[in-house]
Parts: sequence; C-alpha cells; structure tokens
Amino acid sequence: MKLFVTGGTGFVGSHFLQQALAAGHDVIAQRRPGSHSRLPLTREPVWVDRALDQDFRAELAGCDAIVHLASHTPNPPYAPLDECLYWNVYATTRLLQQAAAQGIRDVLVAGTCFEYGTAAEGQDFVHPATEMRPSLTYPISKAAATTACLGLARNLDLRLQVLRIFQVFGEGEAATRFWPSLRQAAKDGRDFPMSAGLQVRDFVPVELVARTFVEALNFTDVAPGLPHLRNVGTGRAQSLLEFARHWWEVWAATGQLQPGELGLRPGELPRLVANVQDAHIA
Repeated sequence: MKLFVTGGTGFVGSHFLQQALAAGHDVIAQRRPGSHSRLPLTREPVWVDRALDQDFRAELAGCDAIVHLASHTPNPPYAPLDECLYWNVYATTRLLQQAAAQGIRDVLVAGTCFEYGTAAEGQDFVHPATEMRPSLTYPISKAAATTACLGLARNLDLRLQVLRIFQVFGEGEAATRFWPSLRQAAKDGRDFPMSAGLQVRDFVPVELVARTFVEALNFTDVAPGLPHLRNVGTGRAQSLLEFARHWWEVWAATGQLQPGELGLRPGELPRLVANVQDAHIA
C-alpha cells in the first residue's frame, strides 16, 4: 500500500515506520520542520517537512490510506486546552478532509486510553464502547478528535479505525517518562524514588503497538461509514511497582527502588487495563 503517515518522527511513529517499510509499504511521512526520528531507520520514507495544519493535497494524491499518529503534547505537562484542540482536532479534521477530497477512504487514527477518563473507574478491563469522560487538556482534545473523526467517517463514508493505545513503553520514549527514567537510574546506579506504585496499568511494548497498526492496514472488516474503535494493549493487569521491579531486575540495578517517596499525578486513575478482545462499531 501507499501510505501517508503523520507523526513519523514520534515515539510510536518511528516504530511504525520501521515496521511498515520493512513490510514493503510505500510511505510518505509528514514531520515538523527540524524534527528527527526517535529511531535510526533502515529505510527512509519520503519525508514532507511541514506543520500538520498545512496543505497536503499534492502528497495525498495517489495514496491508499492515511495513518494519523501525530498528537500535540501527549506527555505531561500538557499544553493549554485551546492549543491542544487546535492541533489535535482542527488540524486532524482538516487533514482527513483533504485526504477524502483526494479519494482516500481508509483511515487509521491513533487514540489514547486516557480519553476514557473517569468513565474507566470500576472496570476491570475497559471496553472500547466506554463513554469518554476525560478531565485534563490533552485527553479532552483527543476525545474531541475521536468524536470529530467518527462523525467525518459517517458523513464521508470513510473506513475509519481509531486505535486507543494503552501504557506504551520502549526505545525512543521521551526521557521524562517512567520507563526511560527508571532505566537511566538503573544505569547510573542511583536509587529511584517513585509513587507507592499501586496504580494498575496495561503496559504494552511499543513494538507491539506498531505491529498492531501495521496489521490494521487490512481494512476488509471495516465498512464505509461504520468506524471501528479498538484498544491496543496486552489485556494484562500489572501494578506500576510490579513493572518497576521487573525491569529493575532485568537491568541488574544496584540502587534501590523507593516506592512511596512521590505522590500521584493529578487525575491519575487507580486502574486502566484494556479489553483487547472486542471492537466497537461506532
């Protein structure tokens, strides 16, 4: 397939490009001017250095599908709501409308588990049909983007899949996030202060996320105008402390984990684990 990919230099985007190119897909990839891939790529796509809110009609012509992985401030501290809404909703829907005008009907969009917000409370495994009840700026904008994309898909008869990514980790992840911070402390022989670690999450390797997106490029089960919502995770529940202890042992760390030294971040849910068995036709 010939793909138009956004966010190709990002954490998930870099891994997706690596796997999509290895699978033989032709890729045109948008990137912000000055940005660079989080991974060294064995093959390079055709890069388009342009902000997401610009005109891509010439590059979209002749593409079979669009894979939208770009997102604005996915890691705390989140940008203000108006900024998140501009990039995650306006720029996204503008791009999808440009793609539809070029005859592209197959669309794959990256969502986030944080769109569920407090609606996930009390669920052992969050079903993709769960309502969206976020309270922080980035998740609010992603939930709004999902709503807008679903509406566009119904209006324009797009074959749309929204894949909500759970707690992804791995190579190329932002240095300030939990797994890279943990690894750096282990490498340096330092102690690692953290919260009590009782939060239960669905930790999913980024390679699995990328593979799921590549496999989703087969749109045969998705009907025009009937978009699918799916979760991307492992379906395995693991506390943050269990996760930290596992990797601390893998890395043979000499320092000490220090659970309970830090508090929880605002809005942090006690449990967020994916139902990965079911898709929801929205």
